[in-house]
Amino acid sequence: MRASRAEIIGYLTDCIRPLYDENECRHIARMVASALSHETESKYIIEPNEIIEIEGIEKCAEELASGRPVQYVIGKAEFCGYDFTVREGVLIPRPETEELVMWAMECAEGIKEPRILDICTGSGCIAIALRKRLAQASVTAIDLSDRAIEITKENARLLNTEVEIIKDDALDGLQAVQGRTFDIIVSNPPYIPQSEMAAMHINVTKHEPHMALFVDDGDPLIFYREIARAAKKLLSEQGFLLFEIHETLATETAEMLSREGFYDVEIHYDFRQKPRMICCRPNRK
Repeated sequence: MRASRAEIIGYLTDCIRPLYDENECRHIARMVASALSHETESKYIIEPNEIIEIEGIEKCAEELASGRPVQYVIGKAEFCGYDFTVREGVLIPRPETEELVMWAMECAEGIKEPRILDICTGSGCIAIALRKRLAQASVTAIDLSDRAIEITKENARLLNTEVEIIKDDALDGLQAVQGRTFDIIVSNPPYIPQSEMAAMHINVTKHEPHMALFVDDGDPLIFYREIARAAKKLLSEQGFLLFEIHETLATETAEMLSREGFYDVEIHYDFRQKPRMICCRPNRK
């Protein structure tokens, strides 16, 4: 397509207007146009009338109109200032998860060479971001999905980051790392009850991996409980366990962790003022 930047944004916006509100449409349109033209998004705001040529815009518009998430369409998502490869089969990194990374970094302060374990790593965004920002840390990333393992390895390579990547099951005691010790265990596990699926946007339910998102309504804390039980054996004496959590299950999650023998259980509110993270420590008494 050969057109002005403003016309390109208008074309993309028109294609996806039935799916998103106007601000989101224009944001998505700028993301796609910027990725295809290898220009900054600001060019589409500052110089909207310049004529340019972009190949592949029509195909991208068709994919977006079907509900495919923009991050899958352009093949990447920004997280903690780094571009991560994302494709169907791994969860798209969310901005609130960056706050979990920041909290884990705070926990690492004062630990000379922190040993970190990221469970249900997905794209590897948490593990890799922590390794990039904590030069003396050793980081292990675990996931059960072969697709997630593949994409985490790809991201570690593209971002030139040394991370140990292991296939293992969070619901089976994390057998691959038994006998080892970690100072920080962090996880963004599946936590959305199946009953909430119907109310969610098509770009999530139709495209993102259900394995990484949903849990049975009858036991929505299953991943938290099983990871906590494994963490009691894996954490160092003064170690930290951190989770991203469901905002409506924050209190229930905190109570479960206390019952499982953790103390200093603290809930953190994200930038939208929702309870989305929790941190605790194992009780060794």
